[in-house]
Amino acid sequence: MQIQPRREGEEQPYWPAGPFKIRLPFVHYRWEMPETIQALVMFVVGLAMIPLLEKYLGMPYEAALAFTFIAGLGYMLPALLGVPLVPGWITPAIPVVILFLNGYEPGPDAIKALFALQIEVTLIFLILGVTGWGSKLVQVIPNSLKSGIIIGAGIAAMMGELKSGGRIDATPISLIIGSVVSAYVLFSLSFKNVIEQSAIARRIANFGMVPGMIVAMLVGWIVGEYPWPDIEWGITNPDFGLMAEYLVFSVGFPGWDVFLMAIPTALIAYVIAFGDIIVGRTLVERIDSVRPDEKIEVNVNRVHTVTAIRNGIHAFFAPWPGLAGPLWTAAHATVAERYAMGRKAMDSIYSGGGTFWITGMIALFCLPLVTMFKPVLPIALSLTLVLTAYICIMVGMEQLKNPTERGVAGIVAVTLAMPDPKSTVYAVIIGLALYFLIERPRLMGKHNPDDEFMFADPETKETEQKS
Repeated sequence: MQIQPRREGEEQPYWPAGPFKIRLPFVHYRWEMPETIQALVMFVVGLAMIPLLEKYLGMPYEAALAFTFIAGLGYMLPALLGVPLVPGWITPAIPVVILFLNGYEPGPDAIKALFALQIEVTLIFLILGVTGWGSKLVQVIPNSLKSGIIIGAGIAAMMGELKSGGRIDATPISLIIGSVVSAYVLFSLSFKNVIEQSAIARRIANFGMVPGMIVAMLVGWIVGEYPWPDIEWGITNPDFGLMAEYLVFSVGFPGWDVFLMAIPTALIAYVIAFGDIIVGRTLVERIDSVRPDEKIEVNVNRVHTVTAIRNGIHAFFAPWPGLAGPLWTAAHATVAERYAMGRKAMDSIYSGGGTFWITGMIALFCLPLVTMFKPVLPIALSLTLVLTAYICIMVGMEQLKNPTERGVAGIVAVTLAMPDPKSTVYAVIIGLALYFLIERPRLMGKHNPDDEFMFADPETKETEQKS
């Protein structure tokens, strides 16, 4: 129970604080046990950033672990400040960020580069959130370029896992089995039919990625692809002193040339993140329609502002290759599905999301959990990237309306997925050039969107005529 219960049909109680709405557990929302259980496993996805921190920033495990505590504080901010979305990384942008970091030596150079990138992402979210220009910016970006970026990010994620020497190549049995189980539970049409007939299947579906992750870890241990954990007891003791040696205050600030090189990657990350905001808002609107007992507010400007704050904290205190994103799609979808079951299942959308990441933060202090998952951290990262690749390619393809857009998006996607630190720059330039040269019915002068209908494929014409 909470001290301030919600009246039927009203918004969840809060303390007003300028543009934010503060909500605390037990005061403004109740504690949810299913999200507690799920977070005790899913928090390992946050730890999965450690291998990237070690490889691309050149830091030891103890410092990277301290970074995850800074990230854990950031994950709790949205529910605390009035955002009904379960936050995570800008996951589809990870391959693009890695391509950018490949242009710098691990260590001080890479840390400076990531700082520059994350500060730019912070400023983009802050400026567009405060001014409300965010939606306008995305509207003027050609559809083929947006879709190509999303598809290219998905291809790059998959190529990174499948390449020779990649994680799937090194540990194929556990990762392939885990990916198949996760994909079946999350996306399979046949499993959706099973859910309608089986209560057990519905319970499994409620845990999203967890079943696939647990299966992959067990298989990895059993077949010897990963060492058995050396479980330690006690409380985690992150080395914040060592962490400070890998911040810009110690390594120095980047030059203007680094900031300039980071701009294309920052813009691509924002476009991807804005797509996550749209997905999250759509999911919230869908469940809001079936739960008249609570009025849910999705303030896009507040989402932008909170995401900017999280990225700013990361830039100075824990540069993060995953960046700070507004939505963890898999976790948010799982929370939303349980919320739709009614008030008895979940009192408020904030109680679900808030409980999830507060538990995730508490789990970071549980040394037995951290040491148990330490050997299999690559599994959590790989499954996240494989599922992200599927979702990116699926969503990107859905948004393309005609063969011309598909062709341009394909070229952008392939260019973006190239293993070259400057591929993000090339992809944007090529995408814009092809849009003006190929897609526009009029190369010069005012562009009339109705002209595109003349050149659309027959299926698209028929669909739009019916609508």
